[in-house]
Amino acid sequence: MTTLFISDLHLSGERPDITRQFIAFLNSEARQAEALYILGDLFEAWLGDDMVLPEYQTAIAAMKSLSDSGVPVYIMHGNRDFLLHGEFANMSGACLLDDPAIIDLYGTPTLLLHGDTLCTDDVEYQKFRAMVRNPDWQVAMLARSPEERLALAREYREMSQTEMSHKAEAIMDVNLQAVASLMQEKAIYRMIHGHTHRPAIHDFNINNHPARRIVLGDWYEQGSVLECTPNGCELRGLKSS
Repeated sequence: MTTLFISDLHLSGERPDITRQFIAFLNSEARQAEALYILGDLFEAWLGDDMVLPEYQTAIAAMKSLSDSGVPVYIMHGNRDFLLHGEFANMSGACLLDDPAIIDLYGTPTLLLHGDTLCTDDVEYQKFRAMVRNPDWQVAMLARSPEERLALAREYREMSQTEMSHKAEAIMDVNLQAVASLMQEKAIYRMIHGHTHRPAIHDFNINNHPARRIVLGDWYEQGSVLECTPNGCELRGLKSS
C-alpha cells in the first residue's frame, strides 16, 4: 500500500529530460501505487485546454495510460498551470483537485495544497494570483488567440523572474502563521504542499498539538517523490527504473 505525491515538474520543451523522467516514472514505480497526487505546476505553462503544446502530448498520454491501468491520478492547479480544466482531465484521465483538498491518508486526515496561498508575505504575488484566478480574467484570457496567449505567458514569466531576483528568500517562502492558521481552521495537523522548491519535513507544535508539514521538491536536478504508506511518509528521489 503506497500513495505517491509529486509537484513542480515544470514540464516544458526547454527541459525534455524532465519529461522523459516523468514518463519513465509513470511507467514504472507509479504503476505499483494506490494513487498518484500531483500538487501543482506539472507544466511550466498551460495556456488553455484548447491549445495543448506539442511537447506536452507524450506526458499526457502517459498519464492517461497510468489512469487506464487502474491507478487514480489526482492533479491540483499550480501557479503555472491554473488554466487546467475539464478537457485536460478527459485527456489525461486525472481528477482535478480543489486547493486546499483534504484526504484520509491511511487513517490520518491530511491537507493538500500547491502552497502558493501560504506565501502571504509576498503581497505582490498574492495580488497577481487573485487576478489570474478570477473567472472573468480567465474567460478573457482564453478568448485570446494562441499567439496572444503565448506572448502574454512569456511576458508574465519575464516579469516573475525579474521580481524574484529582487525579493528576499524569506518573502518567497511560506508564512508559518498562515500554515498554523489553516491547520487550526481545518483541525487537521498534517499538510503536504509544493511550490517553494524547498523539500523538507517540518515537525512542530500548534498550541501543544503536534503538527507536520511536508514540502515536496522540484524536478530540476532529480525527481522528488513523497512515498506514503500506513507506516509513514518518506521524502526521496526517484527509484532507478
